[in-house]
Amino acid sequence: MKKIENYIDGKITAGNSSEYLNVEDPSTGETTSQVLLSDKTDFESVVNNSAKAYHEWSQVTPLKRSRIISKYKDLIEKNIDHLAKIISSEHGKTLEDAKGSVIRGLEVVEFACGIPHLLKGEFSQNVGTEIDSWSTRQPLGITAGITPFNFPAMVPMWMYPISIACGNSFILKPSEKDPSCSIKLAELFSEAGLPNGVFNILNGNKNAVDLLLDDPRIQSVSFVGSTPVAKYIYERSAQKGKRVQALGGAKNHLIVMPDANLDQAVDGIMGAAYGSAGERCMAVSVAVAVGEIADKLVENISNKAESLVVAPWTDQTSQMGPVISKEHKEKINNYITTGVDEGANLILDGRNIKIQGYENGYFVGPTLFDNVSKEMKIYKEEIFGPVLSVVRVKNYDEALKLVNEHAFGNGTSIYTSDGEVSRHFTTNCNIGMVGVNVPIPVPMAFHSFGGWKQSLFGDHAMHGVEGVRFYTKLKTVTSRWPKSIQKGPEFKMPTN
Repeated sequence: MKKIENYIDGKITAGNSSEYLNVEDPSTGETTSQVLLSDKTDFESVVNNSAKAYHEWSQVTPLKRSRIISKYKDLIEKNIDHLAKIISSEHGKTLEDAKGSVIRGLEVVEFACGIPHLLKGEFSQNVGTEIDSWSTRQPLGITAGITPFNFPAMVPMWMYPISIACGNSFILKPSEKDPSCSIKLAELFSEAGLPNGVFNILNGNKNAVDLLLDDPRIQSVSFVGSTPVAKYIYERSAQKGKRVQALGGAKNHLIVMPDANLDQAVDGIMGAAYGSAGERCMAVSVAVAVGEIADKLVENISNKAESLVVAPWTDQTSQMGPVISKEHKEKINNYITTGVDEGANLILDGRNIKIQGYENGYFVGPTLFDNVSKEMKIYKEEIFGPVLSVVRVKNYDEALKLVNEHAFGNGTSIYTSDGEVSRHFTTNCNIGMVGVNVPIPVPMAFHSFGGWKQSLFGDHAMHGVEGVRFYTKLKTVTSRWPKSIQKGPEFKMPTN
């Protein structure tokens, strides 16, 4: 059985711990490898190595750091297909979807190549009489990231390229469900010339997470996952004086106005609701049908969803793979049952799908509910699966109210041909990421990713300029070179 260990000091390192957790292929349910569950000794090895590496790396000029990251970008581009296969084999998503997620992460690496420009400070001459002032942005120290199973390449690359480009060392704790991609990403970074210890991988479970949160040597924690865990990480880390960016759950609404291009809206909803089996924090899980468009919208979604090809990632015709685990499949199925019990109209039921030759895989078919109300559990909670709820409303005002009153504020979209409605929506919705005739409004790397309300804990979103600010601290210097003749001490507040 293949063992997945830690990556410390530029090499794969066997752990002190004797505990391992099975890693499964979601398409078959078979165990394919085992991942180390690090103990305190393993943790100390990682942190001590990261601390040593930081002191040297932080003294490297930003331009030299950028050149290493540029070489890393080239290596990722050459290995995209290999990385995609690693992701698909442990996560189950289609190869094309996996490849696309690597490319979106690569865009952050490309952005990080230009960080020397963003590390420049500000300078003011003569802020006082013969006194100058300037600011600089300096690295924090050891930084850490705790990442989810759904994007084992993209989400880590939202974090560590920015942090490392800013001069920090970085410890990544990947999901124990699909940890292999992180090891390959670390190996490629070493191949690009990154000094040993600047980027380390700590595998493990909640025990490893708590060690990261509590250790005073770690200056910041970045996280993506569910809202309860995001809140836990935010509160526990903040108690220890760390910087935190913790992205939580979502219930993303897509409003379809009566004047929308129906075909475009349906195509957008299909990909956003059922792509990656709905296991995306930006997945559309609620379609808000405004006025008379509702019947046609539900009919068209149902017709297209019925023909969706659900198959393992090895099938080139596959449009949707399995969900991540047996436990998660059961959780999704329970939500579907709850929706029926609550009185929603189940148009498509994905609970009983069977794939010949893959009967033990964790497949859930595309599921569609109509006439869902805001009081229902399937509307309130994040299901994180291929389950779409259609909520019918009378008008735009009711749709906007629905979006703004939900506890989550991650992403939302509106499909309309009316510029005035679009402008009003983008201005007045209380959501962090907004799309107009775009189903999944994920910002590019040079912007920043983050929601509002219960979808983000902390002051900074991820990557882009927000990421640079998160991974650096501001220092302001006020300087005067006095003349040889002194006036003597002053006991009043200095002014110009």
